Amino acid sequence: MTSKKVAHIIAHSHWDREWYLPYEKHHVRLIQLMDTLIDLLDRDPQFHSFHLDGQTIVLEDYLQVRPENKDILKRLVQEGRLVIGPWYILQDEFLTSGEANIRNLQIGHRDAAEYGAVSKIGYFPDSFGNMGQAPQLLRQAGIDVAVFGRGVKPVGFNNELKGDYESAYSELNWESPDGSQVLGILFANWYNNGMEIPVDAAEAQQYWNKRLQDAGAYASTPHLLFMNGCDHQPVQSDLSAALDTARSLFPDIQFVHSDFGQYVRQVQASLPQSLSTVRGELRSQRTDGWWTLVNTASARVYIKQANQHSQALLERTAEPLAAFAALLGNPYPHHLLRFAWKTLMQNHPHDSICGCSVDEVHREMMTRFAKADAITEEIIAESAAVVASSIDNASVFGQLEGAVPFVALNTSGWVRTSAITIELETERIYMKGRKRADIIRELTAKSVTGQVQDAAGRIMPAEIVDLGVRFGYDLPEDRFRQPYMARMVSVTLLAERVPALGYRTYAFVPVSGVSHTASSEKLDLLNASNIEREQQQQEYILENDFLHVSVQENGSYTVTDKISGGVFPGLGVYENIGDIGNEYIFKAPAGDQPLTAEGLRASVVKLPSGSFRESLEIVHEWSLPEGADEQLAREREAFVPFLERTAVRSPQSVPFRVTTRLTLVQGDPQLHVETLVDNQVQDHRLRVLFPTGIESPVHRVDSVFEVAVRDTVPAAEWINPSHCQHQQAFVNVSSPDAGLTIGNLGLNEYEVLRDDQGTIAVTLLRAVGELGDWGVFPTPEAQCLGKHSFKYAVIPHGAGSAREASFALAYQNQSPITVVQAPMQSGPLPVEHTFAEWEGEGLALTAVKVSEHSDDFVLRWYNMTEKEVELSLTVTSPAATLYRSTVLEERSEPLPASGGNAKLGVGSAEIITLGAMFNSDNG
Repeated sequence: MTSKKVAHIIAHSHWDREWYLPYEKHHVRLIQLMDTLIDLLDRDPQFHSFHLDGQTIVLEDYLQVRPENKDILKRLVQEGRLVIGPWYILQDEFLTSGEANIRNLQIGHRDAAEYGAVSKIGYFPDSFGNMGQAPQLLRQAGIDVAVFGRGVKPVGFNNELKGDYESAYSELNWESPDGSQVLGILFANWYNNGMEIPVDAAEAQQYWNKRLQDAGAYASTPHLLFMNGCDHQPVQSDLSAALDTARSLFPDIQFVHSDFGQYVRQVQASLPQSLSTVRGELRSQRTDGWWTLVNTASARVYIKQANQHSQALLERTAEPLAAFAALLGNPYPHHLLRFAWKTLMQNHPHDSICGCSVDEVHREMMTRFAKADAITEEIIAESAAVVASSIDNASVFGQLEGAVPFVALNTSGWVRTSAITIELETERIYMKGRKRADIIRELTAKSVTGQVQDAAGRIMPAEIVDLGVRFGYDLPEDRFRQPYMARMVSVTLLAERVPALGYRTYAFVPVSGVSHTASSEKLDLLNASNIEREQQQQEYILENDFLHVSVQENGSYTVTDKISGGVFPGLGVYENIGDIGNEYIFKAPAGDQPLTAEGLRASVVKLPSGSFRESLEIVHEWSLPEGADEQLAREREAFVPFLERTAVRSPQSVPFRVTTRLTLVQGDPQLHVETLVDNQVQDHRLRVLFPTGIESPVHRVDSVFEVAVRDTVPAAEWINPSHCQHQQAFVNVSSPDAGLTIGNLGLNEYEVLRDDQGTIAVTLLRAVGELGDWGVFPTPEAQCLGKHSFKYAVIPHGAGSAREASFALAYQNQSPITVVQAPMQSGPLPVEHTFAEWEGEGLALTAVKVSEHSDDFVLRWYNMTEKEVELSLTVTSPAATLYRSTVLEERSEPLPASGGNAKLGVGSAEIITLGAMFNSDNG
């Protein structure tokens, strides 16, 4: 160990692909930076290396314009002079799913390997908070150090530690909920503390006197870190000369143009015996609460909703279906899935997915979402068709004249009961020279009355609607396109207990004289249901075997859990308040009090419904201030900090209609809710409130591979009146006896109010007019004017494992059942099947896919509980061995199991990946 101080200077540029400029304008500057850097590395052997911001997409972006330089980049990477990875992009961790974070790590490693080296540094320079499971993910990827800028307060080694999120040093231990640890290195003086180092001796003397003192105040070793760069910082071409000046001025300090690998090795060799240990999520809990940037979770909610849809489509539907098809011999589309993930992840950098950029950025993001979805939908269609065409449905439905089989595919990890809808072709006629009018006339004459039958021969209550004749086309692999006209029918039914990771088969069967809308059995049920509804018309009640829901005059509703007896009144009240902040930070005007719809009289009607689901529609006719007053525009233009603003809400009001649809499905223990608004109000926030009636100091929330337990009351240092936080799929407030879980689709911000009622407030919409941060950047499209739809679910639960069961329901809502028409055929698969069976109370299945390393079948879970759980797995396709893997999904030692069966323990909060390696004669 050396006592001489070593100043490690790491050259870098923190590269936001898009932010205060659109992508292509930043892109031009990236090309200039990289061209300069390549020239500098070639002509200055003393310029040791450049850290390319921990992401590999920068190379892709550069090579779009400079493809001729790829070999140069490879050489520089292999020489250690250009340091890349381990990520594909620098994501916002809390607004991207657990699996998206893993794909980011996997693709970053894969792309870096193509160049010859990957940086094994968990790099999080500017994340708006850090996920608690990062140490576990990094450890599984062979990374033992994380470098980050937010979430821990450095206090200096001469000061007393007062909280769990403080550290005397810039070095600390960071621990995940499962106990995994990495060395954490905090940018105590930010990631620009070594930028623009002077060459001039007088300037350098002053520069280094302060910088050395600042870094030394927090370093636990003689090794001091200086980051030579900042956001979009051009490379410092005279860095070598600047370091020569520093060496001449400070001969007792060793100045090294370093890299993270060298710096970390020397720090690890010099660490003191005792470091602070920080556990779990790093969300700047012990601060004044104004600069956590958590309100980016509600900026441009439409972006978050699109992201949730795209992520779920990829990880919860496309990958599992492609894996099922691969088990049947279809090639797994690694290349297409990688391209879809990359396209989606271009929207995941923090300034993109957080909604805190200029309008042009977010317009382009919506195009990327659409592109990713189009690729994903093609993968889903092909994979579902492979599975459907392998099912032996002819043995069950082949004797039924005109029967049209279809398959309900459940790609979630749980047995599902859900309403499903499919549009079926009852007959198709190809054009092939025939007149369109003749074909339409022929198809229109055909009857589409009928009923739905399951594989056991039961007639299923169903809603059947004649859709008439439609145009369609085939795109054969060996011929020109084939247009056709088809007679179509829409079928909606309750798919009961569809196997996890499996399917059930049904058939639409034409029957003469049967109503378009129901079988005779269903008509009886509908008649009984209509009589009951007429009796309850004034009470506005929904009810199934699990829940009783009643709507009050003001439009709020009471949900009674018939299983546990829990009653939750006053749910669904809307709250509105002004917002004079920006895309980063919510700030209510001084003295502004929330407006609520609690005192309004709502209009309530029953919607047309069938025997297996019922719906109510609630309409609030509200009047809200049209926006902030004129003072806000003046303060924005004058760059007045948001905490110093005096703007208030306008005295002028505009109509604001809120439509709420409540739906209860038989066999489903949750209330599905949709809120619709046409927003013409600016500078405001809209939330929906769910008082649980439970006083608890903590609550639980879906985070990244973690059900995080968070304090409801913030630390004493917190002065921000708002205590909003991030969520993924749900938030829960519970006691030992009962609780309430609110699931959501793409609504990432919530707050548990400090109102003695345990009220969960979910942000639906936040409308602001500026970017914020370091300049004046108007963002009129962040006002989110226009029509919006928000979907969420109310899930009450009882004691014990019922809480985790409610979490599983919220996860299931993220992955709807896929329904696909099947040809009438014989095949190797039965009419009901599961591709993999597993048990493990308290476990959540997050991935079903095929490993890109080995083409092995891969499944991943995490433990939602704080206790060890036993996992039992059976892969029904004959498997030679099962093995335990990591988040990088590489093969490891086989488990002591045979025939595709295994049992093993999963520790508290553990992320576990299992692979199935098949015999060569089984694919």
